[in-house]
Amino acid sequence: MRPIHDAAKRAATFISLFALGHSITLIVATLAGWRVNATLVDIAVAFSLVFVGVVGVVGRPADWRWFGAAVFGFGLVHGIGLAPRLQDLDLPADGVLSRVLFFNLGVELGQLAALLLMAGAVRLLGRVRPSPQRIRLAYGALIAAGIVAAGVLTVLEVTAKEEPAEAVSASCQVRERTGTYPGGGGHPPKDFYEPGEQAPAKAFGHVVGDGFVIVRYRPDLPADQLAQLRAYVNDKSSGKVVGGPDPAQTEPVKAVHAYRTELVCSAFDLPAVQEFSKAWFADPRSKSAG
Repeated sequence: MRPIHDAAKRAATFISLFALGHSITLIVATLAGWRVNATLVDIAVAFSLVFVGVVGVVGRPADWRWFGAAVFGFGLVHGIGLAPRLQDLDLPADGVLSRVLFFNLGVELGQLAALLLMAGAVRLLGRVRPSPQRIRLAYGALIAAGIVAAGVLTVLEVTAKEEPAEAVSASCQVRERTGTYPGGGGHPPKDFYEPGEQAPAKAFGHVVGDGFVIVRYRPDLPADQLAQLRAYVNDKSSGKVVGGPDPAQTEPVKAVHAYRTELVCSAFDLPAVQEFSKAWFADPRSKSAG
């Protein structure tokens, strides 16, 4: 049982190193606003399976320290890959650190659960002694899984870049947005801001992290269109919607939510805005955004 005990202890050490690595980069990258292509990081993590499988097939290292350093490095990469997904939530600046820490705690609890399952598997393996051929076969399967995962992720990344923006009407399309809202504000005093008023960007940045839809419009909208938009935003049955003018905006109306998706309309189209909001409120992520 001593070799099994040593293997379990070593596995716990490697898991801890991985968790430490991803915790460091997840927190630092999220707070600093570092952004990398998350899919490319996922591909690198998939190749980490290939790395572990190759080590298993070749044979146990004479010195585990270099393997531990590699695991720590993969953890650093993993954390950098998770950071953009947290940033995509547009977390308000006044609560971003606590939310990142709670998110990281959830990840660590998941890894602890995996470690407990591994411990149970180790106890079972203590009663069974697989042949070297079966061990190599298991590591070979791990290599194959890593290669397949990396290949699938690569194909998805390439096809995602080729996909055009989704047209939802003759004048509106849904696409990934690049702009962000500053945090640090509280809830806006009211839901709708008139053309002559300044929309509170920090307050909008706060509520978008709480699952709101933000509607921005060009200040020179015709009176009848402005009246329709005002009525929609102020109607409590519309859900968590706020709106205000954007003097720098060229499109008549735009709408955004926490997952960096925006509706852009080349002509005023209130039904498209309503459908965009309904789709977001029906998405489970809108409940977890706050």
